[in-house]
Amino acid sequence: MRSENKNDVTMDPSGFVLLSDYVPHIVQEIRYYSTYNFVGERIDGYEEPCALLTVEAARALKSAGSEMIVQGYRLKVFDAYRPACAVRHFVLWGIEDQDVRMKPYFYPELPKQELFARGYIARQSSHSRGSAVDLTLLDMKTGKELDMGSPFDFFGEVSHPDCREVTEEQYNNRMLLQRVMTRNGFVPIDCEWWHFALENEPYPNTYFNFPVSASYLRR
Repeated sequence: MRSENKNDVTMDPSGFVLLSDYVPHIVQEIRYYSTYNFVGERIDGYEEPCALLTVEAARALKSAGSEMIVQGYRLKVFDAYRPACAVRHFVLWGIEDQDVRMKPYFYPELPKQELFARGYIARQSSHSRGSAVDLTLLDMKTGKELDMGSPFDFFGEVSHPDCREVTEEQYNNRMLLQRVMTRNGFVPIDCEWWHFALENEPYPNTYFNFPVSASYLRR
């Protein structure tokens, strides 16, 4: 039985599902499995390019995805469950002053050391509790992502959902995503238009550390 002590860490994946099995119409581009992310290398714990979520979060995301399909869009996921070891990888990267290879692409206007203080990177992430997701919308007619005014994981004020320095169309695209996600039980944060966490998450005090791996989940 999984304990629910404060800040418990566990390797137990029994309450999780593979998102592609649960939401078959969803699109995935798991950035932390690739080298195209703010660190510039594959992140610890990402053994396969797949998205995992708790059953409860996957169920809510399935409902949101079905609602978006009716409107002509598909959900595109960049990240979902994130193991605690991946967060540690971020923290260690933050300590390494000289590694700024991806700065021009993801944080051109900010010193690397401010990314944690400003809330763009967490030292303990809600993603590790298994019910948070980073995503955008894909236009089913064009096959392209909607223009949100900034790319995923771009750290700066332009990525704040309520930023009005973006165009009206970009702002409306953000609000479309936010409305559908909140209507289906997710809560946004104030510094990233792409991040949502299930309001009634099943494991609010548990941080998981099993790998992002379909084979591990199905073993």
